[in-house]
Amino acid sequence: MNTLRNAPIGSTVRVKKLYGEGAVKRRIMDMGITKGVTVYVRKVAPLGDPVEVTVRGYELSIRKADADMIEVETIR
Repeated sequence: MNTLRNAPIGSTVRVKKLYGEGAVKRRIMDMGITKGVTVYVRKVAPLGDPVEVTVRGYELSIRKADADMIEVETIR
């Protein structure tokens, strides 16, 4: 499974599916990460946490654990 956590830096991906349940899934969706949205992977912190992305025109830092719950497909 290809997740946002292991998407290469500089790539643009499309969200295929969100995993997780309850409050965790709701928080991810509240940040603007929903099925079908495109996400640009800007950079990853030196120790790998967090991952910095651009989604819906704004920059967002997301923890590795949360990024692992987001299944994506590479489009660019």
